[in-house]
Amino acid sequence: MSQQQLGRGPVGSGAVDPVPAADGDSPPARFVGWLGGLGCAAAGYGVFQALFGVLPDSLGGAAAKWLVAGVSGGGTAVAAWLAAALLRLRAAGAGRPAAVSVRTAAETPGPLPEVFAAAYETLVSEVTVVDDPVRGRLTGWSHSLGEGDASPPTALSTAYGLHTILDLGVPDGRLSTGDLVETLWRLRLPDGGWSARTQGSQARPEVTALVLGALARAGSSGDRVAAEVTGCATRFTRALDPAGRDSTHVVTTVLRGLLRAAPRSPHLPELCEALVDGALDDERREHLRCWAYRLCPPFGPPSALHTAQAVVALDRAARVLGENAGARAARQDGVRWLLACPDPRHDACPDVANLREEVRRPRTGDPARHEVLNVRHFTAAWLVRALTTPGAREVARADGLQARWRERLDGAFAAVWAGQTDGIWSWDRDDGTELRRPLWMTYQGLSAMRAHAVWMYQPDG
Repeated sequence: MSQQQLGRGPVGSGAVDPVPAADGDSPPARFVGWLGGLGCAAAGYGVFQALFGVLPDSLGGAAAKWLVAGVSGGGTAVAAWLAAALLRLRAAGAGRPAAVSVRTAAETPGPLPEVFAAAYETLVSEVTVVDDPVRGRLTGWSHSLGEGDASPPTALSTAYGLHTILDLGVPDGRLSTGDLVETLWRLRLPDGGWSARTQGSQARPEVTALVLGALARAGSSGDRVAAEVTGCATRFTRALDPAGRDSTHVVTTVLRGLLRAAPRSPHLPELCEALVDGALDDERREHLRCWAYRLCPPFGPPSALHTAQAVVALDRAARVLGENAGARAARQDGVRWLLACPDPRHDACPDVANLREEVRRPRTGDPARHEVLNVRHFTAAWLVRALTTPGAREVARADGLQARWRERLDGAFAAVWAGQTDGIWSWDRDDGTELRRPLWMTYQGLSAMRAHAVWMYQPDG
């Protein structure tokens, strides 16, 4: 991202209107110039003599005549001197170019470019290249940075890495988007789709949609992507995946991924409707609608994280598909619910606390056993992304809540910023013995920073 986009003092110039040139040929100008040319003293003496000769003796005696004539003469001399000086200054100024106001770049740029550059260097140094005997050469990242060559690239982390370098603008050729795209296709499961490392050999819609979104964004073949979209949507039904269809996280992830990969998919309106129908009323926040971790009873408690995920997904859907009155009302209520946080501080309130949840599905061929996907959520990053959607800003403006919107956004951004070291975020394990650096967390942190920088940029500084 350029310095101009980040608001770090772009170089620019703005011309101010030049001072109009004096009209030296006008009669008043000629008269004043002639008067000043006589000399200040001569002009003053002439006025003194004229007044002394015409003032009547009845004015108060000779002393009064001398006083009035003297003051008038002195005033005339001063006025003549000032008028002549003004004309000389204006004449000199007319020959000079108009002043131009130049706004220069700050001597010390802000920290965001350095954070982005440091994150890119880490991605370059941590990329893994493995020659798989079945899949061929794989270039990408394992689940967490720092796992080394012992952990081969995974579909989930490589997709997040691809998203990240696209956000950073691919500043050089040390990371090849072509290699990453080819790796994602090579990691495709035999029956189609993709899964996380802990999900085994059956494709899961949330991972598949995420990978497809990255592939489409990187310019992968439309026909090839479309075929995988069809398979993902066909498998993501209540009959085949009830746990996924009940999960706010899964539904919003699939919706966001397919909006990128297949914006004209006939399955998207159905997913939007399911998301809207899954909103619940929260009496503790003005009976505004929000979301919990489930889209059907038992919903669970209202959740800032899941509300933010729903707001982001519905806002993107509205831009691509349009929205009906019900979807618009639910999305706007979700924004108002996020703005209604009652805590005095918003960089450490419960609304920005990181969360974790489990998505449990019966194993294929053994329904008595369950596949468990542990999902961790970078809540503050999601809040930044939700509050910087175009729809959120529209709600804040329409409701007169711009100050509250800015306060909530600044708090969430402060929480995001505090969690990074050189552009990389870490997830603290419960026992505090080890910090893991999952690539998805870094992507979400950088994405939130980028969104915040774009929204907060002011051309005039």
